[in-house]
Amino acid sequence: MFEVLILAIALSMDAFAVSIGLGSKMKKGVKPLAIKAGFFFGIFQMIMPAVGYLGGIGLSKYISEYDHWIAFLLLFLIGAKMIYESFGENIEDEIAIISNKIMLTLAIATSIDAMAAGFTLNLFALNVFISLLMIGVTTFVFSYAGVYIGSKGGEKLESKVEFLGGIILIAIGIKILATHLMNGN
Repeated sequence: MFEVLILAIALSMDAFAVSIGLGSKMKKGVKPLAIKAGFFFGIFQMIMPAVGYLGGIGLSKYISEYDHWIAFLLLFLIGAKMIYESFGENIEDEIAIISNKIMLTLAIATSIDAMAAGFTLNLFALNVFISLLMIGVTTFVFSYAGVYIGSKGGEKLESKVEFLGGIILIAIGIKILATHLMNGN
């Protein structure tokens, strides 16, 4: 359960960083935006890993011998991408109006990585539905808080949050690989 919570936190970092950026645009009416961000990001961070998980099940009989290598590679690549993006510009800088369409686009964009990470859910000893719920709720909480932090001037944290999320995902990938290699798989 602890590993899934850490995965949920790491996957939430993209949405958290974007929420900080969105909150930095708001000084009034923060609560409705915080709820909207939490809802949009939480739902998509829950749906996309489910899609990845289902894809992994379909492929499991073909890749079961080296699924730990695939999980490591996916988490490493997602983590490296997050670290790389932490040094770049933020998409929220170009957004003037935060509409539902913009929120949907941002929710999809921040959750695509979670689809690949969903492939790894079958490697954890926790029920997949509980794992998905943990990811969704964690993302909701982080996104909600991110909007408030951003509204108080926390936009300087955006890149650091993404960087940390990338490091955590890489560490989870290394742990999965090391555990399987030590167990002789």
